[in-house]
Amino acid sequence: MFTFTSSSRLPSHISPLRFRLLASLSSFQSGTEVKSPFHVFDRQVKRLQKDRAVACDGGNRSRTVDYVREEVANRMIERFLDIKRNFTSILDLGSGPGHFSKLLDLDRTQKVTMLELSKPTVERDPDSEFEVPVERLVVDEEKFLDVIPRNSQEAIVSCLSLHWVNDLPGVLVQIKEALKPDGVFIGAIFGGDTLFELRTSLQLAEVEREGGVSPHVSPMADPRDMSNLMSRAGFTLLTVDVDEVRVGYPSMWELLDDLRDMGENNAIIGRRHILHRDTLAAASAIYKELHGQDDGTVPATFQVIYMIGWKPAPQQPKPLERGSGKTNLKDVLS
Repeated sequence: MFTFTSSSRLPSHISPLRFRLLASLSSFQSGTEVKSPFHVFDRQVKRLQKDRAVACDGGNRSRTVDYVREEVANRMIERFLDIKRNFTSILDLGSGPGHFSKLLDLDRTQKVTMLELSKPTVERDPDSEFEVPVERLVVDEEKFLDVIPRNSQEAIVSCLSLHWVNDLPGVLVQIKEALKPDGVFIGAIFGGDTLFELRTSLQLAEVEREGGVSPHVSPMADPRDMSNLMSRAGFTLLTVDVDEVRVGYPSMWELLDDLRDMGENNAIIGRRHILHRDTLAAASAIYKELHGQDDGTVPATFQVIYMIGWKPAPQQPKPLERGSGKTNLKDVLS
């Protein structure tokens, strides 16, 4: 587990406008209606949130909150380098500004295609920050097979993007279809325990002050389900593991500021857009009381699920059939 402290400023006061902006971690309205059990997030709102995050201060505020994605990208590249294979090209699905792609070099691939929902986000950083040639495509990750041919990719990676897609099983199937036989998918996605401190504090404050709760932190994948989802999508030779990144903040307000600047605002359809001032103040006090550290900071936990899966191919190693072993386990242990 990796822990570090955010250097965000401790505000001397909170304006009413800021309260409204932070209340639901979103300032956008949504007219989209739920059309299926998989339609949980408003993708248009998510695109606008990402656009707005990058537009602030010429992208500088967005860069100051890259710390979580950079840390996860560093852990992902370690897993990627364990694969002793070079690739002609790699598709970075939901690339953001390229946190993972910046870590690649010409020894492992000749080209990276960055695919991202938000045009300002994918174009935030110049080509000079990448060691390999990059192609940038503005495409919704939920429909990327509309532009990426089937059986065309040697490797697909995704670093902290898939937690915002509506149909995660369907996107995993698309990834498998886009891969060539024996192609590999390496991904990282936020798990269900992410920001549990913030979630519980907001819920307790709402129950106390308003007599009910509404969702302010989006639903995320359960680590126990990812192996099944990958297997159902058609991947083989699966590897799934879970890790945590813990960040210390001066208070809940700095956490909310950083989530907004990351573009990680709430995009749940039907979400509540405004929380009362006293409810937010109560949530901040509860957060500090329940989770405060000895040094005065409050922690925020980001649970990260890492997954590796391969598209089936005839030449891949396969487990032997039951009963085909020739060595008796008793002989080995005796």
